[in-house]
Amino acid sequence: MTPTIAVAGLGTTGGHVVRHLVDELSPPLALRLHDTDADAEDRARKQVGDRAPVEVGRIPGGETADVTILATPCGDHAAVASRLLGAGGHVVSISDSPDDIDALLELDDLAREAGRSLVVGAGMAPGLGCLLARHAGNQLDTVDSINIAKAGTAGPACARQHHRALKLPGRDWVGSGWELRAGGSGRDLAWFPEPIGARDCYRGALGSPILLHRRYPEAKRLSARMSATRRDRLTARLPMLRKPHQDGGPGAVRAEVRGWRNGRVETIVYAVTAFPSVVAAAVAVVVALRLAAGHGPVGASGLSEWDDANLILTELHRRGVPISTFSGIVGDPS
Repeated sequence: MTPTIAVAGLGTTGGHVVRHLVDELSPPLALRLHDTDADAEDRARKQVGDRAPVEVGRIPGGETADVTILATPCGDHAAVASRLLGAGGHVVSISDSPDDIDALLELDDLAREAGRSLVVGAGMAPGLGCLLARHAGNQLDTVDSINIAKAGTAGPACARQHHRALKLPGRDWVGSGWELRAGGSGRDLAWFPEPIGARDCYRGALGSPILLHRRYPEAKRLSARMSATRRDRLTARLPMLRKPHQDGGPGAVRAEVRGWRNGRVETIVYAVTAFPSVVAAAVAVVVALRLAAGHGPVGASGLSEWDDANLILTELHRRGVPISTFSGIVGDPS
């Protein structure tokens, strides 16, 4: 039986989701597309053409899809996911909002009762950043700290969430508890692969630590930062002064993981530079295809909890996501 994958939200990232789905229709898929903008639905339908069966309409409809990718703006992902899980489908959410992430994780019991997967934060950061952290963590005996840094935005909804995140407090896991840190604080110079290069990054309302803590509760520090200019920080508490670009252009994500291996302290760094909209779409599609094929944990989870994280990274690399690495011994306990 041909699996059906639904895409809710056909903006910049959602459009790339559709492209990834139809560029390589293996196995064959049926698509269901929805957006509140009829023009976006029409563009997506034309993008698919006759390469796959496609239906345009509200999600969920009378019959749910096998997997639904939520690429809508942040805010109501948990409410939609609850309905989809109740209808018997898997759900992949791209939202990077901590509020959405908290609410989605609370649906764990519902997802388990339905025997379905609810994938939380399946974008660039969280998402790809969690996969990179898990890949690094797999190489260490124990993990002491993880810091995720990200630069750039996808479409207008992502830019608006980036703007909001910079003015709100961020959650750092420190020692054995969460600490709230002021948005725009904690300046850290992060090095990304070119053409992004070195960027000043700051705390904000970012979801990566929430999801990483589920896989690494023993870690002593889990944190995340986002790149920002002086103007970004000065205007974070004001309405956006200009309309966001349709696509934010090149961006990057970096996962720095420190821990112990063979009795020595070691730091492993993985990073990716690419368009956030393209990368987020690729992550969501690869995960959705795995769910459609019967793979993936039951219940609500972030991607750092997936045991086949390396397989997902391999598939992303095959799809053109360039992964850079740096590692080195940084200390000796003796």
